[in-house]
Amino acid sequence: MIRSATLTRVLLIRPGATDFDDQGRMKGCLDMPLSSRGAEQAALLAKELASVSVKTIYSSPCESARETAKRLADEQRAAGREVKVKIIDAFKNLDHGLWHGKLIDEVRRNHPKVYRQGVERPDEFCPPGGEPVAGAKARVDKALRKCLKKGRDNVVAMVIPEPLASVVQCLLSGEDLASVWKSETDSASWSMIETEM
Repeated sequence: MIRSATLTRVLLIRPGATDFDDQGRMKGCLDMPLSSRGAEQAALLAKELASVSVKTIYSSPCESARETAKRLADEQRAAGREVKVKIIDAFKNLDHGLWHGKLIDEVRRNHPKVYRQGVERPDEFCPPGGEPVAGAKARVDKALRKCLKKGRDNVVAMVIPEPLASVVQCLLSGEDLASVWKSETDSASWSMIETEM
């Protein structure tokens, strides 16, 4: 008898924007709070997702993700649910090395070869002095599997900033990573992914 694989539902949430997101800058693993626009986005996102019941929200350690996760948890509690937020160090965003704070448009103009690599071969992309995307995938994979195993019978909620959120989405869906640059800034968006991972 063949058993069908059980699908786990993952609610992947991008945090509200920071000042660097608003300016089109690479924040990478810099720890930045939500901008005023990002705080509004996170509040709206929390209300939008209030009907999705979650028991645990796994969050990146960065301040914008933690603030967004707190708003989501507060909204869940207001709906009468018990929910906890767990910070996962392995969900730390991609390290952009020497390019932290650099305008994305500046990278496109001044480093066209590396910019093109981020579009055409994102798994090989690595900013100067930073973390390769392939290294981030390996770092996140084990923690991701552990979170999924713990939440197998529930919706697993994760608040992870871009571009790491896109890396996680690719791991969950089995799809290839699209351009690093299209997913560089956060926009308080979410997606529900069913995975056999």
